[in-house]
Amino acid sequence: KRSFWGKVKQTAAKVPFIPDAVAMYYTMLDMKTPLWAKLTIVAALAYFIAPIDAIPDMIPIAGFTDDAGAVMAAVTAVSSHITNEHRQKAQNALNG
Repeated sequence: KRSFWGKVKQTAAKVPFIPDAVAMYYTMLDMKTPLWAKLTIVAALAYFIAPIDAIPDMIPIAGFTDDAGAVMAAVTAVSSHITNEHRQKAQNALNG
C-alpha cells in the first residue's frame, strides 16, 4: 500500500495513466470485484511499483512505457468492473 501511493505521488505529474492505476486500486479493494480481476490488477500494479522492470523508469520518456502497457492491458481486461465510484474515489485521492 505504501509503495503504491509513494509511486503515485512520485509519478503523477509525469505519466498520464495514474488516474487509471488509482481507479484500479479502488476496484481491487471492492468486495464485489471478482478474484480473477483482483489478481489481474495486483499483477499490473505490482509491475508498476516494482523498482526493476523491462525499461527502467529513470530513462526519460521511454521509462514508463512498459508500466503504461501493463496498466492499460489490465484496465482493458477489468474495465467492466471499474465503476464510476472507483473513478471518483481515484479523482478525489489525486486531488486531495
